[in-house]
Parts: sequence; structure tokens; C-alpha cells
Amino acid sequence: MPTPEFPVAMAALDAARRTTPSTYPEPFASRMAGREKRPLGEPFGLSNFGVNLTRLMPGAGSALRHAHAKQDEFIYVLEGHPVLITDQGETPLAPGMCAGFKAGTGNGHQLVNRSNADVLYLEMGDRTAGDTVIYPDDNLQASFGDDGKWHYTHKDGTPY
Repeated sequence: MPTPEFPVAMAALDAARRTTPSTYPEPFASRMAGREKRPLGEPFGLSNFGVNLTRLMPGAGSALRHAHAKQDEFIYVLEGHPVLITDQGETPLAPGMCAGFKAGTGNGHQLVNRSNADVLYLEMGDRTAGDTVIYPDDNLQASFGDDGKWHYTHKDGTPY
């Protein structure tokens, strides 16, 4: 039974937009321009996994190309035609298509919108403690701290 502080249901587009466009340090955060995330799990009090309704405007990317050590990720395309970039190359996606990214493979992934229309997709991921992330194309790495936040350093370990 739902508790009074959490809704029973809601329209996904009514979820508040994330106020901080990216937790990346600069110069990486500005590369996330044109990406809009609406967290869908938080209004319901979900804490074991995250769900975002994400919009990519033309020219925008989902994230820097990255791979998680411990956290699985999954995306499902609702609207538009993003391109999935992985170690295997580029894969065009369309509405109704999905992709999953198993933790620990080291296979970096990223969506980009090269079309003239918005892309809308659901992204889901678990929140396994102790996760680390590699960014194969950038001088960046991240660790998920006990404080529930991402902490970023250069690949040599020096902080941003």
C-alpha cells in the first residue's frame, strides 16, 4: 500500500526536471547541453535503482562514453532515432528498440542524437555501492561514494 508521501501513479512528463544538468566537472559538464532528465523513481521513494525519462535535443549526447564496473544499465527508446556508440561501433536505434549494458565488461557506451528531432528514452540502472566508471575517450574516471554521490578524478587519480 502506498504511503501518503508518495503518489500511486503520475504522468512521466509531469516529473520535475533534474535541476543540475550534469554532475560531471568542467569541461565535461558543458558537453551535456541539450540533455534533459526527469527522475521517475524518486517521486515514489525508490532507492535501489534509478529510472530517468531522458530527452536529447538535436546534437545532444546521453553522457560521455562510459562503462560501469558494478552497475548494470538499460535503455528503451520511446521517440526518435539516436545512435548508440559502443566498442563495437555505431548502431542506429529507433522507437521500440532497447539496449543493455552489463557491468564489468569495460564496453563503453553512449547515445547521441544526430537527427533534427528530439529523442526520448527511458534509462534504468541499479545503484550498487562501490561502483567505478571509466571514460575511455576522456581523461576522467568516477567512483560512487558512500555519500551516494559521484566523485570525479583524472585518470591518474588527481581530483578535478
